[in-house]
Amino acid sequence: MRLAIVYDRVNKFGGAERVLLALHELWPNAPLFTAVYSSAKAQWSNIFKINPSFLNSFSFFQNRHEILPFLTPFAFESFDFNDYDVVLSITSAEAKFIITKPETLHICYCLTPTRYYWSGYDDYLNQPGVGILNPIARLFMKSFVTQLRNQDFIAAQRPDVYIAISSTVANRISRYYKRKAFVIYPPVDIDIFNLNPLSTTLDYYLIVARLVPYKKIEYAISAFNKLGWKLKVIGNGLEETRLRNLAKSNIELISGDLTDKELGCYYQNCKALIFPGEEDFGLTAVEVQSCGRPVIAFRAGGACESVVSGVTGEFYDEPTVDALTDILKSFNCHQYLPINCRKNSKRFSKEIFKTKFKTFIENYISLK
Repeated sequence: MRLAIVYDRVNKFGGAERVLLALHELWPNAPLFTAVYSSAKAQWSNIFKINPSFLNSFSFFQNRHEILPFLTPFAFESFDFNDYDVVLSITSAEAKFIITKPETLHICYCLTPTRYYWSGYDDYLNQPGVGILNPIARLFMKSFVTQLRNQDFIAAQRPDVYIAISSTVANRISRYYKRKAFVIYPPVDIDIFNLNPLSTTLDYYLIVARLVPYKKIEYAISAFNKLGWKLKVIGNGLEETRLRNLAKSNIELISGDLTDKELGCYYQNCKALIFPGEEDFGLTAVEVQSCGRPVIAFRAGGACESVVSGVTGEFYDEPTVDALTDILKSFNCHQYLPINCRKNSKRFSKEIFKTKFKTFIENYISLK
């Protein structure tokens, strides 16, 4: 079976990139096609044979792809997949725009329907994240969003089958694309993120996330500013400077360029992970449970599928400073047994992901 992998952009590291690494373990010879590629920001990708699009010839676009939503589809449509039996598109944007032969199986592992057109449109309109070009980006989105949504919807009919990373995303696929999706949860390496019997619960809470608007980190920082309690925020992103200016001395922002071992130490010793936004799935909520620590999450999105209320964490119902402050005041981290958190995380192990994904493709090929 000749298989290729397609991903929106190879210029960062996060949960989606862990999916790619797990798929590489299944199909180590599969090339990786992408719109833009930055070797400096994606050192994890050196195990792949990378095939970037023509956009990569312009170095400025390697990290400013957001300003070219009208060009990125053409970048993916320019790829030739005639030599492949199966193509996997891993996408929250335009990778699904690829064109394949009728006899080639196109499976889309959808991280979410294109966020800045659909579920996250208001967030991106408020903060496009392109600096001094934000006013232009807002004007462009307001003027062309209907056309871009139509284009995205048409391209969303190209995959033969959809797999969603969560039931939350499967529902969005049904709502926005009118397509059915199967669910396979993304992988967590529970061997790396594990219990440490020598760890002690310290006096800080933790956020691990990319520093972008839809993660809603701002109101979590405001809540901890109000309480004066210690919070560590691990991550990089376009919001970093603004969040640093907002945070008081009790809040520490830490670069996201950590090894898994270093990140695991922060997980193992925190009181709880704060999960303030509506996530598509939210790998960090599973990673911290794998390390034996609970989660305090806004009751929406993927957290509702990975956190067991009263056993591995708690939910609050409004994405506001007051709602988060109230639950923090009543939260007792010693109520949540590390062994229960660890047990729950095993549902999302990398080995289970690999087995389900491989079996799904084999079964689908046999039926086609």
